Amino acid sequence: MTRDVVLTGAERFFGEDEIIVSKTDLKGRLTYCNDVFLRISGYTEKECLGQPHSLIRHPQMPRCVFKLLWDTVQGGHEIFAYVLNRSKNGDHYWVDAHVTPSRDKSGEINGYHSNRRVADPSIIGEIVWPLYRELLAEEQRHTNRRDGLAASTSMISKLLEEKALQYDEFIARVRAA
Repeated sequence: MTRDVVLTGAERFFGEDEIIVSKTDLKGRLTYCNDVFLRISGYTEKECLGQPHSLIRHPQMPRCVFKLLWDTVQGGHEIFAYVLNRSKNGDHYWVDAHVTPSRDKSGEINGYHSNRRVADPSIIGEIVWPLYRELLAEEQRHTNRRDGLAASTSMISKLLEEKALQYDEFIARVRAA
């Protein structure tokens, strides 16, 4: 599966009554995608299953947000996050994601489950996208990707520390404002 897709700049949309659903194993490989996921992403189920969820990662999405997301769910907690995704043809789409660990009968994490709803365009334009552009710019200032990730992670950590909030609490307050 190629990740060298030319970005079109075109945005895709889904209905407010629709939910994008996907499930992954512990390594982030897709084990389930609903019809809305497949339609918006432009992939077939066969193209998705077994592939890393990062298949739909948009290159303008800061890596530190994904690090925060994965650290949270791997630690056994749920998280809410605004995410910019990329479809197979290079279009993009925003989602308001709720990601949670899935557990087996003994309570052990055996995968992850994500429900995504329509993201509020005013929150994206006024808060999320400006923040993400700053984080991405910080990541790109560094020639070493690891250093860039560390710098942007530090940047978002300081922002959240100043506000005395976890990331999903920050998103919840933004949503409620």
